[in-house]
This record gives sequence, C-alpha cells and structure tokens, in this order.
Amino acid sequence: MRIGIDAMGGDKAPGEPVKGALAARKVLGPDDKIVLIGDSKAIQQHLAGQQGWEEFIELRHASEVIGMADSPVEVLRAKPDSSIAVMAEMHRAGDIDACVSAGNTGACVAAAQMRLRRLKGVQRPGIAIITPTHHGPVAICDVGANVNCRPQHLHQYGVMASVYISMVAGIENPRVGLLSVGEEAAKGNELVKQTRELMKNDSNINFIGNVEGRDLFSGACDVMVCEGFVGNVVLKLMEGMAIGVIKGIFEELVQAAPELLGKIMTVGSSLKKKYDFNEYGGAPLLGVSGVLIICHGASDANGIKNAIGVASTMAKHQMNQKITELLSKKKRTANA
Repeated sequence: MRIGIDAMGGDKAPGEPVKGALAARKVLGPDDKIVLIGDSKAIQQHLAGQQGWEEFIELRHASEVIGMADSPVEVLRAKPDSSIAVMAEMHRAGDIDACVSAGNTGACVAAAQMRLRRLKGVQRPGIAIITPTHHGPVAICDVGANVNCRPQHLHQYGVMASVYISMVAGIENPRVGLLSVGEEAAKGNELVKQTRELMKNDSNINFIGNVEGRDLFSGACDVMVCEGFVGNVVLKLMEGMAIGVIKGIFEELVQAAPELLGKIMTVGSSLKKKYDFNEYGGAPLLGVSGVLIICHGASDANGIKNAIGVASTMAKHQMNQKITELLSKKKRTANA
C-alpha cells in the first residue's frame, strides 16, 4: 500500500507532516510506502539525519502551496502543481492508495470531487469526525464539506457514517440520531423533517430519531447527522469548550490542593490525551472514490501518524465498497 501525504499542508508544515510520516513506520506493514508530496528541498531538510527513511518514504515534488485562506476551487485551477492537487491526481491515477492532508479543507474537498469523483450513488461527500465521550466514540457527519444540504444528503451521511464508526470502533448496528432542536418528530426545520422521513424508512440503518446537541455526550447515539454548517460550529464549540473547561478545572485544583500537584498533572495529562484531536488522527471525506483523511490544521506529528493509520485501515477494509453496497441496497428496496 502507498499512502500520499500533503507535506505542505497545515500550520506546522512541512516539519510535523514529515515527523508524522517517519513515526508512521510503526503503524504500517513492511511492504507499505509513504509518498511525501511537496517542496522536495524543504522536505529533505527535515529528513536530514534520519536513518533508513529511504526504505519506506518516497518524495514527489510539487512546486506550489495552497494557503489556508485561499479560495478552494479558484486556487486549484490557479495552482495545478500544488501539493493538494498533485496528491489528488496521484490518487486518481492509482499511484497512491490513500492520502492525508492537514491543509486547506475546502481545497481538499474540491480536489477530491474534481479528481476522484463521488462513489456510485453518493450525491454529496461529507466529513466525519470521531468524538470521544464518556460513553464511547460518536461519529458526527457532516462537519464542513457541504453547507447547503438536501434531505437525501443527510440521509446518506447517516449510512456512510454508520459504516465508518462500525469499522473504526467495532460498533455493531450503530444508533443514528438526527441533530435537531428537540426530540419530538414535529421539531426542526423542513430539512430535518424531510430527512427524518427518509431515515425512518431505511431499514439499512438503525435510526433512533431526533437528538439534541446535549445528546452528543449522553450516550444516546453512535452517529450524529447534521449539515456541514451546523457540524462545523459544533466541532469548533467542542474544541474551545474542552480546552476552557479542562484548563479551568486544572487551575482550581492546583490552587485548592497544591500538595497534590503531581497527581493533578497526571490526571491532566490523561484527560488531554483522551480528548486531544491528534489521538484520532483525521476525519475521512466519506463518499469519494478514494481514501482522503483531512486533519486539523494544527495537527502535530502524532496526529499525522494516526491519520496515516486511519487511511491504511480504511483502504485495507474496503470501506467504500461497503458504502456503495448499502446505498445500492437502499435503492433496490425503494424500487421494489
């Protein structure tokens, strides 16, 4: 297996992507390869002094870089030799089997749709993240790929995210909830109401009905479905709240019991690891004909390493084939 890495993507590129690629040797098979895509000179500077990297890492030069603030579609056309564009084209051509980027999310989504295309039956791709909770992991889809959703898009997110959470967390028959402003069937806007009808009539998913924002951490569901605009707000709110709450608790404990500083530090480190996005790698763009893992822009080497592991798992378990089969099964059932 060959996994392409956008070495120029992210706030800490190319240093952290290169370090993550080096660390990923521990999570890959003996015959797996990593292709670092980007400015070869800059990449080689971070590989200097590393022993044995030539055995499992290849370089593919890309002369251009897409910035975080660049407009996705326009910049892809203006910078055809950017690391994101080259990575997507290599995946389309079969030169790599999966790819990882911490770069411009919009550009990654656009490149995937332009180069890789959508899976058969999929109308809009969606980004799914795994959220750690006290009751276990929950997949949220979509968190930013599609902000203008139709009911059939949300319905398909439920199907695709169910396959994903089953694969990465081993959850059988995951419970799918539709994010709304109330649990009652009558609650929500027209998008939510129409989506609910589609989901409750689909026997291929375990739809439990509407869920509210607080249910994300209550153990009510294993998959939470929402449109990309809402999902991205939820994601960023969770990040900020987690940092603020943990920091506040830590400071209060230190002031209240300074003699227990050692134990407090241990607990704080444990909490940080449990809720650190780097521990979960990245989020897959579900619904494209390939494997693309989109990482947080602030991802460090550990995050990149874990994202490479997720990409390898998805490719090896043929997740896209399972998604296509489920969507095809739904279509046959509807036509029966």
